[in-house]
Parts: sequence; structure tokens; C-alpha cells
Amino acid sequence: MKGVSEMDMRSVVDIEANPKIAEFGPGDTVRVSFRVVEGGRERTQVFNGIVIRIRRSGAGASFTVRQIFHGVGVERTFPYHSPLLEKVEVVKHAHVRRAKLYYLRGLSRKKTGQKIKSR
Repeated sequence: MKGVSEMDMRSVVDIEANPKIAEFGPGDTVRVSFRVVEGGRERTQVFNGIVIRIRRSGAGASFTVRQIFHGVGVERTFPYHSPLLEKVEVVKHAHVRRAKLYYLRGLSRKKTGQKIKSR
């Protein structure tokens, strides 16, 4: 679709906010519930972690959550407008001074807790 701008795409696709997503920001600890389809079965999986990135523009809006599992950092990106996203709960609000928290990738779990201040 060469030559079609983002504004034209918004008029074609109606994007509605998901009411099950709580208001959160970078640095907040969230619990994300989403549906996973494996074969013919469906189940709900929960992913807990710190929000390190938010992209809020248009149909491609997404957020990335990072958690440390058995000493290994695991990141998962969730699209805001996905029908598989069941709910997002904020466990703990935090105050950070950056919009993108990529520097947390190089820190241990203990150092991450020291860097992020609770509100």
C-alpha cells in the first residue's frame, strides 16, 4: 500500500481502547493475562514484570514487559489492540526518569529494584 499515510489507515480501521487494560506507564510492575492457543485447546497465561517500553501510536500500539525468570531475563511484547489480551493489572506504580528502560537489561534483579522508585 504505497502512498497510504497513517491518517488514511485510521479512517479505514476503527481502533477502540480495550477497557480491561489499566492505565500504566514505564517502570510500573504489571500482571498481564492473555489467551494462548495450543493445538485445539485454549488457556490463560499470566506474565508478571516491569514495563520497559510503551508505543501508543495507532494500530501498532504495544508495550514490552520484562521479568527475570531463574536468572534469565525474559521480555514479551503485547499489542494493545489484540483480542487475545484479556486484562492488564497494575501491581505497583513506579517513578522513573526515562520513557524507555532498556538499561534494565544489563542489571540484576536486586539492582533493578534499587533503580526503580515506588510511588
